[in-house]
Amino acid sequence: MKHHPFEPARLISGVAALSVGAGYGLDAVGIWHAPGPWLLLAVPAGLFLSGITAAVRAAARYRRPEDT
Repeated sequence: MKHHPFEPARLISGVAALSVGAGYGLDAVGIWHAPGPWLLLAVPAGLFLSGITAAVRAAARYRRPEDT
């Protein structure tokens, strides 16, 4: 099986998208009343955190000395 590198930015954006989807799903079923503006703000907030995480990871990878 092929191993893929761990990418925390994709994990954060995926969790944000899943949480928004779960919130709207629970609201549709009637289990939980989802406040609309909060769920709409969760997507840009998740993308923002994902971008910061990707930038930090790229900077850490750039500064790390290469193994020879």
